[in-house]
Amino acid sequence: MIAAFGDSLSAGFGVEPGKSFPDDLQRLIDAAGYRYRVVNLGVSGDTTTDGVERLPAVLAIHPATVILEFGGNDGLRGLPVVSAKQNLAAMVEALRKAGAQIVLAGMTLPRNYGPEYIQSFEQMYVDLSKMYKLTRIPFLLEGVGGHPDLIQPDGIHPTAEGAEIVAHNVMNYLQPLLHPSTH
Repeated sequence: MIAAFGDSLSAGFGVEPGKSFPDDLQRLIDAAGYRYRVVNLGVSGDTTTDGVERLPAVLAIHPATVILEFGGNDGLRGLPVVSAKQNLAAMVEALRKAGAQIVLAGMTLPRNYGPEYIQSFEQMYVDLSKMYKLTRIPFLLEGVGGHPDLIQPDGIHPTAEGAEIVAHNVMNYLQPLLHPSTH
């Protein structure tokens, strides 16, 4: 089982049911012949603190792999990067202790947050991936962010078409971790 554990970007905020990136990822995994079920554990508005609080429920389903997608809401709220980093580290440690592989989904922020905060925020993902030797998606919304036709009017969340691109981005990093089905 693969858990997409995160915030509104995983939850599929603003798109029709069945059109989130985890839904599209399930279709890509099925088409590639893998036997994994993708479980969407995204909750809109969640911060890294909420992620830590939800860890027991994630651990209870024993995912083989977790796409860890948190931090955007911390950044948009201007919360201290050090706190978000500590929370992400706590999630990584708990998930790893439970035997899950982790794919860390990197994020950035709108340019008006200032270069120092943005650099520190982006570096958080780099540092965590190095510290824990994680597979890291540099920017989850690569090829989607900044494209008005692929982003909803809020400027943050992908459209259904954008979510398909996000699923392909995730699959590129996830696929080397997947085990072929045994027939």
